[in-house]
Parts: sequence; C-alpha cells; structure tokens
Amino acid sequence: MTRLFRILLLALAVPCAHAAEYMVAAANPLAARAGMQILRDGGSALDAAIAVQMALNVVEPQSSGIGGGAFLLNWDAAAKAVSAYDGRETAPAAARPDRFLRPSGAPMGIGEAIASGRSVGVPGVLRMLKLAHERHGVLPWRELFQPAIRLAEDGFEVSPRLHRLIAADPLLRRNAAARAYFYLPDGRALPAGYRLKNPELAAVLRRVADEGPDAFYQGEIAHAIVAAAAAADRYGRAGDLAPEDLANYRAIERDAVCGGYRGHRVCGTPPPSSGGIGVLAMLGILERFPLARVPAGSAEAVHLFAEAGRLAYADRDHYVGDPEFVDVPTAGLVDPAYLRGRSMLIRRDRSMGRAAPGTPPGARAALGADATVEAGGTSHLSIVDADGNAVAMTTSIESAFGSRLFVRGFLLNNELTDFSFAPGEAGRPAANRVEGGKRPRSAMAPTLVFARGRDDRLLLAAGSAGGPSIINYVAKLLVGVIDWKLGVLGAIAAPNMGSRNGDTELERGSAAEALAPALRALGHPVAVHAMTSGSQAILVAPGGLQGGADPRREGVALGNR
Repeated sequence: MTRLFRILLLALAVPCAHAAEYMVAAANPLAARAGMQILRDGGSALDAAIAVQMALNVVEPQSSGIGGGAFLLNWDAAAKAVSAYDGRETAPAAARPDRFLRPSGAPMGIGEAIASGRSVGVPGVLRMLKLAHERHGVLPWRELFQPAIRLAEDGFEVSPRLHRLIAADPLLRRNAAARAYFYLPDGRALPAGYRLKNPELAAVLRRVADEGPDAFYQGEIAHAIVAAAAAADRYGRAGDLAPEDLANYRAIERDAVCGGYRGHRVCGTPPPSSGGIGVLAMLGILERFPLARVPAGSAEAVHLFAEAGRLAYADRDHYVGDPEFVDVPTAGLVDPAYLRGRSMLIRRDRSMGRAAPGTPPGARAALGADATVEAGGTSHLSIVDADGNAVAMTTSIESAFGSRLFVRGFLLNNELTDFSFAPGEAGRPAANRVEGGKRPRSAMAPTLVFARGRDDRLLLAAGSAGGPSIINYVAKLLVGVIDWKLGVLGAIAAPNMGSRNGDTELERGSAAEALAPALRALGHPVAVHAMTSGSQAILVAPGGLQGGADPRREGVALGNR
C-alpha cells in the first residue's frame, strides 16, 4: 500500500470536523485541546492561538516555540478588519553579508550552517503574541500559559512522529542539553509512548506568564540564550548574538497584502514573509485559466500549477526581503494586470523550464541573484472563535529542531539560514542578503479568504508547514477548495505538487507520481519525493464550521458541537 494511499484512507476514515461555533485546527491533538479549553472559557481566537503555541512548544518542539518566530493574521469580526503581525527573527547587530561564506568565498553547505550559533536569530514569537494580545485578547495573558505549563510539568507521551525525527536527526546529539532531553542514557531516541516531562520549560513559561515577555528578552533567560548561541560549533565558529539584540527586539503590526481570486478576497502576510505575495501571485497567474474545467490531479492541472509556481517563485526570490532594508514592490508583484501579463508566458503544450523574474510596477532597485537555501520545518494553526474572529498563524524554528541548541527546555531557531548565503553578484546586493538587524525572508503563508463578493464574510482560515514549499501547499489548498470543490479536508489531502522554479515536484506514493511521463513529455524536469505539508484549515460554512488537519502529520481539527 503506497504512503499516499494510506493518507487518503486516513482522510476518509477521519472525516472533516464540524462545529457549531468555534474550532481549532493544529498540528498536535494536545495543543488543539489547549486551544479548545481557552475557547470554552470565553477566550478569543487570539487567546487560543497563544495557548496552542505554548503547548506546541512542549509537544512538538522540533517545529516551533518561544525560541523561534511567527507570522499571524487576525480577523476582527466586529471591526471587519484584518491585521498582520510580524514576529520574524532578526539578525544580530554584528551580522555581516559574508556570514555564511567559507574563507574561499564559496557559500557554506546548509548542514554546516544550521548547527551553529551563527544561524540563530533573535526569537520573535513572544513579543509578537503579546502585541497581538494587547489588541485582540480577552482573557488575561497569564491564563493562556497554564495548559502548556501543566503539559510540561506532568509530561506527555512522545508521539510516533517525534520519535522518528529524533531517531533520524544526525545533528541533535551533538548538543549536550538536547542529548540529555531527547535520548535515553544509552543513546537511543526516546521511544513513542515515553512520558516526557520538561520542568525547565515549565519554569520559563511560568515566568513569562507572570512577568510578560520582558522575562524572556532581558535577564537570566536572555543571557542563557546568548551563552548557548556563543558556544563554538564543530568548526570552531561561535555566534555573535548579544544581550542588546534581545532587549531591542520589537514585533511589528503591518498591513496585510490582499488580492482577488475568482471574486474572493485573499489576504496574507506581507514582507519579510514572501508567503502572501507568493500565494497571490500564483492565484493571479492561474486566474486566466478555467481550472474548474481542468480535472484535479490531471497532467494538465499539474502543468499549469507548476508553471504558475515557476513565475511566482522567480519574482519572490528576486525581489522580496525585509522592507526596512530593501524596497519591495509589493503592490506591483500582486498587480492583476502584471500577473495576467506573466500568465501569458505559460504555454499549454510546453514547460518554460526555468522562469526569469519579471519587472513589476514599482520595481526600481538593480538587485543581484538570490542564493537562499531553505530547510523544511514549521507548524501552522487555524482558529475561529464563537464571535467569528479568526487567527491563521504559521510558526517556526526553521528546520526540524532548529539550530539544535537546547536551552532552558526549548530549542533555538536556525532562521538566519533563510538569508541568501551569497550576498549578491557583480556589485548588486541580493534582496535577502544578511545584514545586522535584518529579518530573513520567509515562505510562511497564513491566509484568510473571504466569500465571493463579500469582503466582510470570512470563508477560510488556512496555512501550512513545509519550508519553501509552503507557498505551493497553500495555493494548492485554495485552488482545491475554490476551483475543484474538494472540501477543506479533500483539498489538504490531495496530492502535493508544484514547482519552486526548478524541478516539477510530485509527491512520492501519490497518484501524481504516475503523471511523471506525461509531464516529462511537456518538458518538465520531474522530481518525485516526500512532500509532508502539514496544512490546517477551517472553512466557515452557512451551517457552521468545517475543519481539516493534514493527515500526513499528527494534527487534528476540534470544535464544539
């Protein structure tokens, strides 16, 4: 039985979740239950998101936590307003563009760069959640940490997926603190079902609950983070994170980036996330094609979707960076007329191969080529509360287990490897080159969709894990719901596919794998591999809520009846 056939059977065996008023879709059942507890107690969607994130830090430590960052979209149903929050990590003030170059001037390998304090950015998730809570929270900040504190103190059963990732990771054992936490004394990975407690993290969470984020960004916890990042790696290189970097970190509320698709309004997060731009670009390019009449899962559908991805990723890679450091032509990159012109480059009978970046309206800077190597990781949660407010939040420590630096019961991110390893070419800087205080580009794409012709009626809160493929995963989900009418869980479980302006990627073991010969005949360079997306979404239907969690992982959608 193929892996994806098992996935589809699981999707059928676990039908779409339904709820009358409120719902949580998250990557772990224990975290989803933490969010549901907050919603039952009268909390807002934002309150529940904080509880889910803290619980995820305990039970899914490889993917996200207080040592990392996040992007969040909030829908305020009463105000009819979307707010975007940027909790992306920042580079230390001492960071320089040659950070990930070897003495020869050649870029480092990704593995060489990850497991080092040099990959650690200033964590942003706590400052971001506090900022959003001040605007959209209902329950006291302290209450939102209690489910996670109990999980950390009482322990939880190691899941099969966490066990597999611990066992397979070649770098985690090198850090003494991580080795002591994730492995048995004989060196074996903690088995599935092992009850794992984390009193150190419980103590950190209790302090942050009582004192606010300052307890994390200043004082002994901040100094422990700095000391962990400063330890030399196996190559003798130490990080340069300073106490001032943590003390000076600020989360930012930004304007969401929004556009149309088939009459729907689609909103995402703006730069330094490329997710909102990337998803809207793909949808805008695909708008010219009548996908509702193209069979889902056909070679034609994959061809069109992959070609749209090539064009969107070409622009994303070339133009998107931290808007405090580079002039990103955001409006031009999602301009309908510009995207329609880009779509004219797509031939129905032949792949374009590698796409070149276009020249969107407002593009002024002469930028160098991008050389970013992105690892897969991350977690996503979608929440709708009883008042119709919603949160879509994508959160990450970058690759699985981040930098592999474990301090005070949590892992530090390796988000700085999301910068371009090469600073540019021919004297032209890459938009995403390393600079002190800069936020690296991200593919995270939390997304809110509004009903056709109704900017004031939420239809869908969605997003995905999956590193640089997140843009493709979210675009596939939206096309599956809007064009192919697959329903929320069907759209998530459908075979993953697409292109990041390289190979046309097909999910191993899925029905899409059989399309490889037809796609190669169209000139596609095809690669077949695992594509473990990790999407979670909630559909707001006339009769209530419908939720789905990606059957490729361990998530669930839970709601009240």
